[in-house]
Amino acid sequence: MTCYNNYVKIKSGAFEGANPELVLNTVFGYDSFRDSQNKIITSILSGNDTLAIMPTGGGKSLCYQIPALILEGITIVVSPLISLMQDQVASLNATGIKSVFLNSSLTWEEYRNATEEIIKGQVKIVYISPEGLSTSRTRELFSQNNLKVSLITVDEAHCVSQWGHDFRPDYMEISTIRRYFPDAVMAALTATATDHVRQDIIKNLSMKNPKIYISSFNRENIFLEVMQKRNATDQVVNYVRNHRDESGIIYCNSRKQVDELTDILETMGMNAKSYHAGLTDEVRAKNQELFVKDEVQIMVATIAFGMGIDKPNVRYVINYDLPKSIEEYYQEIGRAGRDGLPSYALLLYSAADIHKIRWFFEDSGNPEQAEALLQGMVKFATSRVCRRQSLLAYFGEKYSPSPENAACCCDICKSFGGKIPLEDMTIPMQKLLSCIIRTKERFGAAYVIDVLLGSRSKRIIENEHNFLSTWGIGNELCKEDWFELVSILENEGILFKSGDYNILQITQKGYEILSSREKLMIPFIKSAAGRLKTSSSLQKKTAFVLHKKTGESIVAEKPGINDFEAEKIIKNLKEWRKKKASDMNVPPYVIFGDKTMYDIAAKKPKSKSELKNIYGLGSVKIENFGNSILALLE
Repeated sequence: MTCYNNYVKIKSGAFEGANPELVLNTVFGYDSFRDSQNKIITSILSGNDTLAIMPTGGGKSLCYQIPALILEGITIVVSPLISLMQDQVASLNATGIKSVFLNSSLTWEEYRNATEEIIKGQVKIVYISPEGLSTSRTRELFSQNNLKVSLITVDEAHCVSQWGHDFRPDYMEISTIRRYFPDAVMAALTATATDHVRQDIIKNLSMKNPKIYISSFNRENIFLEVMQKRNATDQVVNYVRNHRDESGIIYCNSRKQVDELTDILETMGMNAKSYHAGLTDEVRAKNQELFVKDEVQIMVATIAFGMGIDKPNVRYVINYDLPKSIEEYYQEIGRAGRDGLPSYALLLYSAADIHKIRWFFEDSGNPEQAEALLQGMVKFATSRVCRRQSLLAYFGEKYSPSPENAACCCDICKSFGGKIPLEDMTIPMQKLLSCIIRTKERFGAAYVIDVLLGSRSKRIIENEHNFLSTWGIGNELCKEDWFELVSILENEGILFKSGDYNILQITQKGYEILSSREKLMIPFIKSAAGRLKTSSSLQKKTAFVLHKKTGESIVAEKPGINDFEAEKIIKNLKEWRKKKASDMNVPPYVIFGDKTMYDIAAKKPKSKSELKNIYGLGSVKIENFGNSILALLE
């Protein structure tokens, strides 16, 4: 286990009975609570079982860490991943709070030392996995007569629900721990939970008349973008190049795709590693450590990666394949911008992704439920209105895009003010359907489009399709536009793709529209009008501003454009932070986050008293790092 002998320790029980705001400021360096944090903490301290739904990066951890310091005895935190426990314990110990984790990564001696500290009352927060909680060894530890447990917290609580995308059977056993501590408060926290999931959490954790707090799901600092796959590898490479020197995660649905994409990025000289269940535990742990410590910039991974990563400076998340549900998508993009700084989410999708996901439904315990979740994802990906509006509507939250935030909202808002205008695509639709009929519904989209564009490819000449009346009549649209039209007509139920080769065929509805010459008005964006070009929304050009949350009196500032001294300060702080983190064997963000670094560079404090006005620096960190920071500034 990591040693933190250089830290100023907060004595166990030092804050018992204290005011939450005092703990927030003294320990964590924040001036006031955000959103519903204060209400959730008050509910827990009042002895109420509490269910909190807060977005990733919304400050869920503080909602149980602050009560843990104020309440008598210890707090048990049930957490799903070893990496998540390690990150949380490292961060807590960095702020002076004595915490331990109990999991399989510990040697027997480390485990014994940790349990002795728990029994002696030297620990305030104990992290444990749901699997570890059910062992006889752990139950024996928690049945000690002198052990006082005031709070049991279940992190990533959606795992308790079969409607949640990360369902884990061991979570179902958590409620049994309450028999040892009947007076302990039960707190459940998660970033995503529809009504189905919320009801499952309450039932399966045996929560007693819980108070429920649902924060806004809106992550304002994340720019949302959706693109249809058009040579997806090139789209990813171009996107990553535009985010040079920034941390990013690329999610794929298969191990094979992860390995292939990682190899491509590494071959092109990009600093990338892979993460999936097919790698050994040692390789996964090493790659994750390199990414968390900023030694590696790009992590290409399956969904197995991310839940336990408390890395605040991930600047972008790319979904190379369509996620299986909105919940899964929201969790993944939520790993970007946890520090509140401008961040970006790119979703690539194709009809082939949908077919691949459905293929796995045969192994699903509830294929109807899986299909319902997938349909929510497809509806979002193909939406023609504000992405943020569509995403929040899924969680029952209303959002109205405005001209003021269009540039940092989503691709549709930035280009079209929130809604793609309707275009009369009757003639192109008739040409496409006619060409499909004349090629006898035996070919895929690429071939039909080549016929429309007058291609003289060997295959077309051999099939004599260059003599068809529809050959070469589609030059009013480029190839990309024709693919876009095919996708829209498929979503409208006019076309469908069959077989392994995605053969284009016309539905009954399509034949009726064609024969009746019905007018087709659809939200269509021609590429000439600026259709979501790969780098169109790349964030270097988007104006974002660091701003305080409602109620905060310490404002995190950002250096001015021509503040060259601040640029030098940021460079020096990054180098110092990385070296300090390496010496302490912790991730750089444990020292302080990027938001704090920018605030230091902007305000240029000259004394420890002025450091108190820096966002995210509490008294413990000022005591530990203040002299070094001031020396760098001098």
